[in-house]
Amino acid sequence: MDKIRKGDGIIVIAGKDKGKRGTVLVRVDAEHVVVEGVNRAKKHVKPNPVKGVTGGVVDKDMPLHVSNVALYNPVTQKADRVGFKHLEDGTKVRIFKSNGEVVEA
Repeated sequence: MDKIRKGDGIIVIAGKDKGKRGTVLVRVDAEHVVVEGVNRAKKHVKPNPVKGVTGGVVDKDMPLHVSNVALYNPVTQKADRVGFKHLEDGTKVRIFKSNGEVVEA
């Protein structure tokens, strides 16, 4: 069970985009995530009339390592660590370490 999943609200805690917030668009692999609007790079695209692609320079969201992001806790308005807990009915849920509340994803 991953601590950071697709759709989670995160905040960047290290790197050139430190302090920016966004949502996880995709998990690239076990250690990398793509976050909306964070770690953008310019990509030069050739035109392809068969596919209907116009050429030019486009912005592309690049992957970040999961160690550089943390889950954003809306209650405390800060980055927070994630833990796991088993409920009475046997389900395993993610919780915020600071206040013990369940993470809504």
